[in-house]
Amino acid sequence: MLTRRTALMGAAVAALMMAAPAVAGPADDLKLPRQKVELVAPPFVHAHEQATKAGPKIVEFKLTIREKEVVIDDAGTKFHAMTFDGSMPGPMMVLHEGDYMELTLVNPASNSMPHNIDLHSATGALGGGALTHVNPGEQVVLRWKATRPGVFVYHCAPEGMIPWHVVSGMHGTVMVLPRDGLKDAEGKALRYDKIFYIGENDLYVPKDANGKYKTYETIGESYADTTEVMRKLIPTHVVFNGRVGSLTGKNAMTAKVGETVMLVHSQANRDTRPHLIGGHGDYVWEAGKFNNPPQKDLETWFVRGGSAGAALYTFREPGIYAYVNHNLIEAVELGASAHIKVEGKWNEDLMKQVTPPGPVPPDKIGAADPVAVTR
Repeated sequence: MLTRRTALMGAAVAALMMAAPAVAGPADDLKLPRQKVELVAPPFVHAHEQATKAGPKIVEFKLTIREKEVVIDDAGTKFHAMTFDGSMPGPMMVLHEGDYMELTLVNPASNSMPHNIDLHSATGALGGGALTHVNPGEQVVLRWKATRPGVFVYHCAPEGMIPWHVVSGMHGTVMVLPRDGLKDAEGKALRYDKIFYIGENDLYVPKDANGKYKTYETIGESYADTTEVMRKLIPTHVVFNGRVGSLTGKNAMTAKVGETVMLVHSQANRDTRPHLIGGHGDYVWEAGKFNNPPQKDLETWFVRGGSAGAALYTFREPGIYAYVNHNLIEAVELGASAHIKVEGKWNEDLMKQVTPPGPVPPDKIGAADPVAVTR
């Protein structure tokens, strides 16, 4: 049963949908060049220019909504996910300030739920949510102009069911780059050799009377139990890119010493605190907006719920770096952890083990030493 607040929100959405124009102009009315982009699943990002001297264009993207059962941890816990293009989070979409995104949103007939998309990067009509409502078996095309640079969340926002769809996986990120590329506070150009997209998700899986995670035949059957868990605001899992361990081991992100990597991190629902163990944020757009100068040398940065942040780091040492939500309970116990495997030559000037672990010599134990006191 819908709460009064949810019902009122649904009524507001419906009113905006009625007020917004439903029919766009001809597809070629802007008379601009077009670029069709093939999206890739996170943590990877489709090929793109970091800076461009070309004029504005229409960038064509297509997202297909996929409702599917997924496994979210090594224990085999099953979860009914709602996704953009089958991944949690959905793909990152990149364009430049002044470009137009022409997005085709497809809701296959095999799905059971209505969906839409709210793009925080767009202006008007609930970020496109009022113009993209599609039932199973329908598709819609939305065009919007990229007027401000940064990284921005997108998510599903159907009236009456927004929280459920978002925490079930329906979110992603748009990156709008400045036409002349990224800059530091002094206006010096910044570039990256690689880019990775980490989407954090808080999941709420119901348990039975014996404390075991429940399974359901359909997404609809899970709704009542899942929303009951959601309203307690205590997630059962906090994961990067769809499941515990999705970016560790053989799935770890990779880099080399000397490479500059951009890490884009989004959380569509809760605040989070990204931290690279053994590294730093050389340049960090904590709020994710490139018109603001980046902060420098951060140990941990703060990404607000419903937003995305971006950080640049040039790796200086080889090894396995853990990239975590520095709420360490969520990182270690609930799953919000990833690995970056970095190859290269070790620099002993930055770090060196002077002596290996071993027993404390007897002549070094003094009266004030806790070991001596307890003997």
